[in-house]
Formats: sequence, structure tokens, C-alpha cells
Amino acid sequence: MSGVVIHVPGDTTGADGDGAGVGAGAGAGLGVTMRLGPGEVVRFGRGSDTVPVELRLRDPAVSRLAGEIRVTQDHWQLTNHSPTQSYLVENPEGAGEYLRVPPRRAAAPIPFEFARVVLPGRGAAVSFQVFAPGHLYLDRPGVGGPWGTRTLTAYSLDETAAYFLVLVALCEPRLRDESAIAVPTTPQVVERLRSHPEFGQLTARAVSSHIDYLAGDKLRLAEPAEGPGRCSRRNGKREALVALALRFGLVGEEHLTLLPPRPRGGTPVLSGARSGGSR
Repeated sequence: MSGVVIHVPGDTTGADGDGAGVGAGAGAGLGVTMRLGPGEVVRFGRGSDTVPVELRLRDPAVSRLAGEIRVTQDHWQLTNHSPTQSYLVENPEGAGEYLRVPPRRAAAPIPFEFARVVLPGRGAAVSFQVFAPGHLYLDRPGVGGPWGTRTLTAYSLDETAAYFLVLVALCEPRLRDESAIAVPTTPQVVERLRSHPEFGQLTARAVSSHIDYLAGDKLRLAEPAEGPGRCSRRNGKREALVALALRFGLVGEEHLTLLPPRPRGGTPVLSGARSGGSR
């Protein structure tokens, strides 16, 4: 992957009471998702008519120009414009791992493939998610030679990451041969992972973000054809992810051990439901 995806939850964006509305073309109360390529910059903060920002955050404790994200070829950098407040960059998949970006720090390199940027707020902290470029790995010793070019990985997946666990949960019914066509909905994935010791707190919004990340950046699915509605397009996206992952062996029966044990009696994850339904 080259570039990053930034997602700001709907309860973070919106009007701040003095004219600063939602950035990136979103409506009030809706989340904002942006995609940036190498070399691109997005500024975030409360913003104003004289301080333009691409991502507006409505908490009054957030500076008009709070910071900016700059994308490079293989990572992203965070600049903290606040003169007094430190920002945290958390690795939600790293057992409490985080970085502190102090006031006025410029272009701090962020190494996490999936990160949450957290700013102090008047009430709850203000946060947004950043899905970063996939990590690069060297070829095995003895592969290729000085005359060759580096072989790129077609699908770079981290089997310890939450997005991969979501993919395994989506593939589980077909791997267990419980249904030829059923693919779990987002709420069903949330329920399936609820007893996981590390990722049991995943919300439907987080699962949807992981699905979008898999489709847009990890497995690079083509945009689905326009259907009758949003639900139809999301169903098609989940089904396309499962089809590609199983066709190329990206997920196999050996990965089912990553999921928490199923309820006693082996109740199918879909409880008899077919594909379709809500997110």
C-alpha cells in the first residue's frame, strides 16, 4: 500500500458552536474518511474562515490549527502545532504501545500500520484513526541476485492485526463449509469476536473501517458496481473480500485458531442467516 486512509468518527466532527463545521465534505454527525497519497498533507483542528483545515474537530479545547499529517512512500509523519498540548499516537493492536508527540514537534515519524491519534478535549479525548502504508519486508536470503529487482508482496497481510482477524471471521463459514453463499454481516463479526481476549472490544464502526481498509488498500478490490443502495454495496464488498482471500489462500483453515472458541455445541456464526442484512 502507498498512502494512508484517515477516518474521523461522526461524534468528533461537526459544528463547534462558532461557525466551524465539518471538513472533507461530510455532513454534521457523519464520520469523515479521507485517502491521501505520498507527498500529500492534511491539516486538522477546529478551523475557521481564516484558518482552513481539511479535517475539522469540534471540541473547543482543540486548537484552530492543531496539527498536520504528511504522507511519505512508506510511513506518515505527524506535526503538532499546539504550543502547550502533547498528542498521543496509540497502536490499538500493540498492547498499550503508544508515542507521545510533544508541543511544536514537527514531522514525527509514526511506525504503526494502524494508529489512533488522540488529542486532549474538554470532556472525552478527541481521536481519529489512521491506516498507514503496509510494512515492507526484505526477500529471504539467497532469493534473487544483484541484477534483479526487489520482489513485491502482492497482498501484504499482518496475521497479528485486527483487520486480519476480521477477514478470518468473514471467511469462517465457508472454511467450515457451513454455507455456500453466507458471509457474516458486520454485527455478526462483532458478536463472533466478542470473547476474543485482545480484540473483544471491537465495535461495528471499527469492524466496518477494517473491512474498508482490507477492500481499498490491502486486497485492492475494484470499486463495486452501483447497486440499489449502500447495504447492497457493502454486502458485495464483504463477499468479494471472502472470495479473493479464499481463492488465493490468504486465509485457510489453519487461521481459524485465531478466532475465539465457538459456543458449546458449535453453533454456526450466522445462526442460519444468509448473506445480506445490515452492516
